[in-house]
Amino acid sequence: RVPPAIPPPISPLSKYKIALCQLSVTSDKERNIAHARKAIEEAAEKGAKLILLPEIWNSPYSNDSFPVYAEDIDAGGEESPSSLMLSEVARSKKVTIVGGSIPERSGGRLYNTCCVFGSDGELKAKHRKIHLFDIDIPGQITFKESETLTAGESPTIVDTDVGRLGIGICYDIRFQELAMLYAARGAHLLCYPGAFNMTTGPLHWELLQRARAADNQLFVATCAPARDVNGSYVAWGHSTVVGAFGEIIATTEHDEAIVIADIDYSQLDLRRANLPLGKQRRGDLYQLVDVQR
Repeated sequence: RVPPAIPPPISPLSKYKIALCQLSVTSDKERNIAHARKAIEEAAEKGAKLILLPEIWNSPYSNDSFPVYAEDIDAGGEESPSSLMLSEVARSKKVTIVGGSIPERSGGRLYNTCCVFGSDGELKAKHRKIHLFDIDIPGQITFKESETLTAGESPTIVDTDVGRLGIGICYDIRFQELAMLYAARGAHLLCYPGAFNMTTGPLHWELLQRARAADNQLFVATCAPARDVNGSYVAWGHSTVVGAFGEIIATTEHDEAIVIADIDYSQLDLRRANLPLGKQRRGDLYQLVDVQR
């Protein structure tokens, strides 16, 4: 790898509970925000120290809705009620939140953006979806995020109270190079808020999560919206936590749910000792190049 891989740092918490809040999403933005707050508070009361929300949880998932529901996250306050709520509840409950994603307005452009808040309520990182969801399967699904959204330009890795996290959004999970880059930067856990659809969800959602975890020998957590069969976009659901051996630790179906699971980073060392892939890679034949590093 160029530059060489960084081993994961010692995490302030090596064992903790993670929560995935699979939420129903409506056209009522205030309701969506209040509903997400309630779910986060419930997850915290159940002992979760890291809480994930779904992709586009404050808005319907549609190109028509993105401009209407978009927020100026950098301005904060009343200009971004969704991120304000996440900051407040992270601080009050002393939890780390990977805030799913919301439509973001910045510099005359729209992005699909995930905010990570620390247990002090501070914004630790902001990930703009790198790979836009442009898909065309005739007779099944056609969607082009690029009609309204702009792609992000930077991978996002962030140190938190619950370890080093690599952040992706939905379609980002399809690109193994991004996960490899995060592993090479010392991530313990990859978080992918996502809203896979009813066509690719049954085929690829679990497969991709398990592949990213097994290939890179780290944890993967995903969080999806609950399924709304009457919505213009129907999500697959099935929020999941995957272990470093590619095993399913916890998952759910398509209805609203709060999934609680235990994370134990000692498993990373165990699995990397069982299968020493890092030592077995043939750098003389192939390499991953981290351009921005």
